[in-house]
Amino acid sequence: MQPVTASNEAAMIEAGRAAGAGAQAGDVIALVGELGSGKTLFTKGLAAGLNCKADVTSPTFPLVHEHRGSDLELFHFDFYRIESTGEIISLGWDDYLDAGGICVIEWADKFPGLLPPKTQWLYFTMNEDQTRLITPMPGP
Repeated sequence: MQPVTASNEAAMIEAGRAAGAGAQAGDVIALVGELGSGKTLFTKGLAAGLNCKADVTSPTFPLVHEHRGSDLELFHFDFYRIESTGEIISLGWDDYLDAGGICVIEWADKFPGLLPPKTQWLYFTMNEDQTRLITPMPGP
């Protein structure tokens, strides 16, 4: 993925849709950025790119949402409120990684050691003009 500047919500969703259309079984995508930078909107678009009809929302309180019934299963995690690696492991983390779907993790930089080496890291930045920039980079 090349860097993308999104000028509005529709552009952020479209960036995610393009990523979803190119996703492959077993992909892990780490999303890093401050609150409001577009991580969940991107994931909503990614789900659409996988032909997933589910309403994608932030999994802040349930910690993971499972979206099935699409080209590939989508497992959407939010590490924001998680305090330890044990909490993630107890969610069945290894099973999700081995399930052959797509794992998308918001706030992935909190526990980078749990992500596999081939994880795609995307950094979300809010610009002064209210556009958002998505930049692929190596993990922390």
